[in-house]
Amino acid sequence: MAMRQFFSEIRGLKVKELPGYVKPMLTIDSVKKAVQRGLDNYHAKYIQTSSIDPLLHVCYGGMILSYLLALPEERRHLEHQQHAKEHGGH
Repeated sequence: MAMRQFFSEIRGLKVKELPGYVKPMLTIDSVKKAVQRGLDNYHAKYIQTSSIDPLLHVCYGGMILSYLLALPEERRHLEHQQHAKEHGGH
């Protein structure tokens, strides 16, 4: 929803005007305010309503994080298998 609004706002801008429009949005204070606003919205939507969704978010986030952390090792393992297959090993 926010991305759609952002794209509709920049649609009428010229390429030279875009950095001047985006730069104020990327200051430390504006980023802090945006994160705080997001946390407040999350708290109001899930925590105050006693929803089970935050538990699911933590579980899914943990699964995704563990997959991403294991990915480089898995890729090395697959490359080793491919190399062994090409050179007649194992």
